[in-house]
Amino acid sequence: MSLEARLKERILEHGPMTVAEYMTACLHDPAGGYYAAHPGLGPEGDFITAPLVSQMFGELVGLWAAETWSRMGRPERFALAEIGPGDGTLMEDVLRAGRAAPGFLAAAELWLVETSRPLRALQAERLGPSVPRWTESLDALPREIPLIVLANEVLDCLPARQFVRTGGRWCERRIGLDAEGKLAFGLGPAPSGFAAPAEAPEGVVVEISLAQENFAETLAERIVRQGGAALLIDYGRDRPGPGDTLQALKRHRKIDPLTAPGEADLTVHADFPAVAAAAVRAGAQATAIRTQRDFLLALGVEQRARQLARSRPDRADVVGRQLRRLIAPEEMGELFKALAIHAPGLELPGFES
Repeated sequence: MSLEARLKERILEHGPMTVAEYMTACLHDPAGGYYAAHPGLGPEGDFITAPLVSQMFGELVGLWAAETWSRMGRPERFALAEIGPGDGTLMEDVLRAGRAAPGFLAAAELWLVETSRPLRALQAERLGPSVPRWTESLDALPREIPLIVLANEVLDCLPARQFVRTGGRWCERRIGLDAEGKLAFGLGPAPSGFAAPAEAPEGVVVEISLAQENFAETLAERIVRQGGAALLIDYGRDRPGPGDTLQALKRHRKIDPLTAPGEADLTVHADFPAVAAAAVRAGAQATAIRTQRDFLLALGVEQRARQLARSRPDRADVVGRQLRRLIAPEEMGELFKALAIHAPGLELPGFES
C-alpha cells in the first residue's frame, strides 16, 4: 500500500492530521517516507545544498570547526558530529580543510547522525576511510567529551504546526479528505494552550515548530554539560513573524505539498529566533543570527575564491558563479542564515562582534 493510501486510511480512522504529523509521515515513514525511500540530492535530484554548490562552503565550515576547537583549548578528544550529512560532501570538505590545523583531525571522533539508509550508503562510500560512526539520534553521541556539531539544512526538515486567523479566532490547519477522497487542507479548532499574537489580520498564518525548539534545547543541554558548539545553517527567518512557508520540492520545482506524499522534499522555514531562545533557556549561549552572506564573508570566502581561481584559471568563471550562488542576496546569501549555539564564554569565529 502506498504512503498516500495509508495516510488516507489513517485520516478515515482517526480524523484529519496536523501539518506537523503530515510532514513527519511524508519525510520519515519507514516504508514510503522521502528520506527512507528515495532522497534526491544534487543537480539530478530534487534540491541542491550549499556544499554541492561549491567546495568553498565546506572548506570554510571545516576551518570554522578547527578554529572553534582551538578556542575550546584544543581538547585531546572531541566528537565532530554532523546531523543530516546528506551524501557526505560537506564532511568530506570539512575534513580536508581540517588538515590545515595540526592536531585537529587526530583529536576528532567522527559521528554522523543519519536515519536514511540510502544516504548512509552514500556517506560510507565517500567517508569510509575516515572511519565514521553512525547514529540515528543526538542521544547516542558520546557524553564524556566535548562536541562540535554541524547541521546544514536540518531545521527546515523538522515539522511545524500551522494556525490560521479566521472569523476573529484562531484555527489549526489540518490535512483531511475532500468530497472526492483526495488529500485536502482544512481547519480545526486550535488547541487550548495555543498562544498567538493578540492583533493579527484575517487570514494570516502562524507556524510553530516545537520540533525545532526541542532540537535546539536538546543540543544546548549537551553542549552546556560537555562543552563545545553547534553551527546551524538553513533558510529561514531571523525575526519573529507570520507566514505560510510549507513547500514541496521535486526536480528543483515547487509542487503542491499534498501531491505524491513521500516523493518530494517537504520543508518549512527555520525559525531561528525560536531556536536561539530555546537554546538560551537550556543554559547555553546563542550567537547573533547572521545571513549566510555575512557569515561566509567573515570567514574569508572571497579570498578562498581568488585562491581557487588563481590555481585553476580555466575554472575562474565557474568559481565566480559558485561564489555568487553562495553569497549573492538574490541567491542563497540573504535567505539562508547562520546561528551557533555554544558553551558560555566561548567566542566563535564568524560571529565576533
